[in-house]
Parts: sequence; structure tokens; C-alpha cells
Amino acid sequence: MALLSLCEASKAFDLKIILSSVSFSIQEGERIAIVGKNGCGKSTLLKILLQECDLDEGERIIQNNLKLSYLPQIPEFDPALSVQEAIEASLVELKSTHKRLHEVNLALQNTPNDQNLLKEYEELTLVLDGLNAWDLDAKVEEVIDAFSLHEFKYRSIASLSGGEQKRVALSQILFQKCDILLLDEPTNHLDVEMVEFLEQKLLALKTTLVLISHDRYFIENLATRVVEVENGKLASFDGGYASYLAQKEELLRALSREHEVLLKLLKNEEEWLRRGVKARLKRNEGRKKRVLEMRQKAKSNPSIIHKMKLELQREQKAFNRTEGKNNKKMLFEAKEITQKMGDKILFEHLSFRILQRDKIAIVGKNGSGKSSLLKVLLGVDQPMRGKLERGEIRIGYFDQHRMMLDDEKNILETFCPFGGDRVDVRGKNMHVFGYLKNFLFPKEFLNQKIANLSGGEKNRLALALLFTKEYDCLILDEPTNDLDIATINILEENLALFDGCVLIVSHDRYFVDKVAERLFVFEGSGVVHEYYESYSQYLEDKKELAQYEKLEQEIALGETEKSERKEEKKKEVKLSYKDQRLLDLLPSELEEMESKIRELEYELSDPNLYQKKGISVIAGELEELRGIYEEKMMIYFELLEKSEALKSET
Repeated sequence: MALLSLCEASKAFDLKIILSSVSFSIQEGERIAIVGKNGCGKSTLLKILLQECDLDEGERIIQNNLKLSYLPQIPEFDPALSVQEAIEASLVELKSTHKRLHEVNLALQNTPNDQNLLKEYEELTLVLDGLNAWDLDAKVEEVIDAFSLHEFKYRSIASLSGGEQKRVALSQILFQKCDILLLDEPTNHLDVEMVEFLEQKLLALKTTLVLISHDRYFIENLATRVVEVENGKLASFDGGYASYLAQKEELLRALSREHEVLLKLLKNEEEWLRRGVKARLKRNEGRKKRVLEMRQKAKSNPSIIHKMKLELQREQKAFNRTEGKNNKKMLFEAKEITQKMGDKILFEHLSFRILQRDKIAIVGKNGSGKSSLLKVLLGVDQPMRGKLERGEIRIGYFDQHRMMLDDEKNILETFCPFGGDRVDVRGKNMHVFGYLKNFLFPKEFLNQKIANLSGGEKNRLALALLFTKEYDCLILDEPTNDLDIATINILEENLALFDGCVLIVSHDRYFVDKVAERLFVFEGSGVVHEYYESYSQYLEDKKELAQYEKLEQEIALGETEKSERKEEKKKEVKLSYKDQRLLDLLPSELEEMESKIRELEYELSDPNLYQKKGISVIAGELEELRGIYEEKMMIYFELLEKSEALKSET
């Protein structure tokens, strides 16, 4: 039975149809990604599910006592609260659960066979397991640290920027028990580390999820189903983003030629992602194998970890090219440049060369100095120290403000200000419509006033106009913000065809992977490193290095911890009720998981099965299940060792 359903639902605002006689159901445990062009009604659909927006026709059916939690694009807070107080306010229910669990635990010591108490104990532990909220203080610190909120803890919510408020709202939502969690663009204003942390936490939550996002890796890693909103209808596609692309491609192939541009984009995207998924799986398996081998070898030779770290760091920079051998035109050359903001060093003694046709992504945490580097390259700011040489170049700049558009003009006047109906694009003279259909504009739009376009349509038009200009270098600051997936695909396609240099600042991992061939990584504290590898590869290498560092620390502290554990065991007389129950239940859980892992491995080896379900969906399930299995196996062995040690003590 569905948790929540819409039956023959219709909704319109004036003449704009949002939903037209659609039916839609949410099943328990699903993670549904809502996609579609900007302005198609995705956020309205969430509000209808929440019953914050009434239907014109149709019915909303929901199970009794179902609890929904919602993260809007623009969160609302009591302005009188500080960040700390806002987060504390979201913990009331969990603190109450902890208190009651303690009371039940005490009661069970006197009446261990009381069935009502045992049932309540199980329900309470399921709540805390589902939210991973056994150690509340540690969880709060983890979330505050992951979303970089420490410096704002005692500041008023009202004094924060929109992006900072979004991070506070995400911190709150992760502590709320609910049956269905609805998220509207949760990754906006988050850097890559924050997005990855959010992914892990949402996967760990045992709740049904409905989200709107244009972050394609986020959708791929989370979604079990993709629902597309288009022309007032809902189309459902099983699996993640890769599966959606393949199914959508088949759907469009059967339709008329009017969809040929979109079909080409989808086909290119699907092929690129399929290659990426296979490569990522291979990298992940290799990384896990290396770390496990290193763990064994390091027991007898700890210095091998340091050697492996140096080797990995060398490989990251192994592809650095010798610029002297390259005859491409030099656009920028930085020599030991330094920039500060107050006392904060943004970058220091930074040297690099940027050449014609370079495709470079500038990445790093929010506030680390990426946009400041763009301002130096644009000549808006001068470096405090060092020297930047810039050639005689034409620079195109795009930052989502659409300053190049005049609301009083129509589309034809915008592209042909001196009359006619033709434009020059990359050396080809084209009819305006022939060009604009590549940006998904129908012919009847040519005489539309810019003022009458939606925000998403204006974004597409600004991009279309950008690529009709003659530039040597394009500088794009967070270009995918507020763009729908179809428009991002178009942007990527045109950047691939652009013959000049491309410099982008972005947190969108998928976009950076597709566009960039080189990275400037802002590591913090003024440190900027240069890499010739994909963003995903860089992030994987970073995780592997972190695991080696953790392993070094474990070995260094190993003897001390062993000694401390021996002392703790001496003080213990028996396992706690929770530990004993886990020890009893884990063997059967582990057997079930081993069986499921074998099933998924078989599905991944059979083309008939993985083509139907989606290779990335199966691979994602397998990777997630293996991770959970390893964690549970570790817990089981620790409990078994603890139990045996306590028995030997007595």
C-alpha cells in the first residue's frame, strides 16, 4: 500500500498548467528524484504532497498518522534564534526518546520478560538507529562541522546569508524523525564535501525520500526512481540518473523528429555516464583492495603507509605538462601571486600558466578564494603581491545575472540588433531559429519579449547569446546554479565545441568531470594545488589518502588503545542489554546480506538483468550493501571479542 498518492490530480495557475489529471504514488522506502525544466511545477508538486497547495481537481490520499518533513528552497526560521538554538530546537523529540529509552532499560532489569517493555524498547531503538542518533552530542558536532557552522553557532539566524541558512536547515532536518522527507534543491550553496556528507546521511536514514535536484551525481547516488514533470504530466523511470537517461532516450526515439536535439543530448549524456560509472566502480574496488592490503602490511612495516601516500600524491601530479614544449597561445601567466581578505590568506605564492583551449575548473570549499582568483584574472582586482600577465584576449564572463539581456527587446532583436534573421556561430552563418532550437526554443518564441520569459528560459537564452560572441576565453562563475538539467546538458555540449579557453568555478562534480581537463584545487589556508585528472578521481584519491592517514594514526595509538581497552574490560561484568541483543541478531542479518550481495553480483554480470534495471542502480546498491556489511561484520567481531574477554575474566 502506498504511503501517499495523488489520484487524477490537476493544478493550474491562471493559464499555466502544472498538473493535468495525473496519478502518482510514493511507496515506503523509495528515494524519488523529481526532475524537469525550470518553471515546470516541481516545487508546486512538493507543496501539493505536503498539502500546502490545494488541488483544482483530484484527490490526495495519505496513510493515517504519517509524518512529513520538508526542506524548502528558502528555509524560514524564527529570526530571534541563534544557530545553536535553532539546531537544539530540532532535538527535542530525540532527547525525549533517549530519556524514555533509559527508563525502559532500567525497568527491564527488574522485569526482563515484560513483552510490552520489550516491544517499546525495540521501537525506541529503531528510532535512534534510523537517525543514527545514539550519541546526540557527537552527532550534533559532526553535522555542525560538516556544514561549516562553527563560526556561526552564536550568531542570529537573521544575520546569515541564504546559503548559510540552508545549511542550518539541513542540520535540523537530519535530526527529525519522519515517514517521508521532502527536499527542494538541497545541494544549492553546498560545496562538494558538504554534498557528499549529505548523501551519506540521507542513505543512512531509514526513511522515504522525495527530492528536487539538478545535481546529477546526487540523483544517481540516491534515487531509486526518477519522476519527470513535463507539460502537466508525470513520467516515472525506475532507477537512478543513468537509468532515466536510457529509458528517456528510448521514449524519444519513438516520437517525432521535433525531439531530435534533446535525443542527441540524452544519447551523449547516457554514453558518457555509462563509461564513468564503470570507471568509478573499478577505481573504488581498486582503492578498497589497496587499503585492505596496506592494513595487513602495515602491521609488520608501518613505514609502508608513508611510502604509499607519497606514491599516490606523485601519481596525482604525474601528468603535469611541460609548458615550454607547448606552442599554444598563452592567455594568462601568474608569478608568485598572493591575495588576502583581511587577515585571511586566499592564495599565496601561486604560479601557473593558462593557455589557449585549456579547460580548467577552480574548485574548493566555499569562501576559500575561488571567485577572488577570477576577479584577479578578469582585472577587477590586482594581486597584493606577485605579478599576473594577461595577453590581448577577449573574455566572455557568465555569472547568472543575465546582464546581457534587455527585457524590452524580443528574442529576434536580441540576436539580430541590426536587422535580419541570421547569426554567426563558430564561423558558421545560421538562421536564428536553426541556432535557437539547439537551446530548446520553438520557432514561435522568436517574437517573444524577454520580459515574458521564465527565469529558466532567460538562463538558456543568455547562454545561447554568449556562444554567438567571439571570445578567446570564457570565465563562468557557478554557471549551473539555477539551471535545469536540460540546460546544463546544452551548456556542456557548447563548451565542448568552444575552441577557446574555459575557466569555471563550480561545486557541480558531474559538470566539472564533463568539462574540465585540469583542476586548480583550493585546499584552504592559502594553498592551491594543480592536478591533471578528473574531479571524481581527485576526490577518490583524497579519500584514499585520508584512509592512509587514519591508518597511520591507528597504528601510532594502537598500543595505548589496547591498554585502555584492557582496563575497561576489567571494569565490565557483562554485556549491556543492547550489545547482547545485537550479538544475538547479527549472525542472521549477516547471512541475509551475504545472500543479497551474491544476488546483486549475479545481476551485475548478466547484461539482460543490468540493462533492465540499470547498471549504475545495481552497482550503487551493491557498493552501499557491501559498506553496511563490512560495518556490521566489524561490530559483530568486536562484540564477540568483548563477550569472550568478559567470560574469561569471570
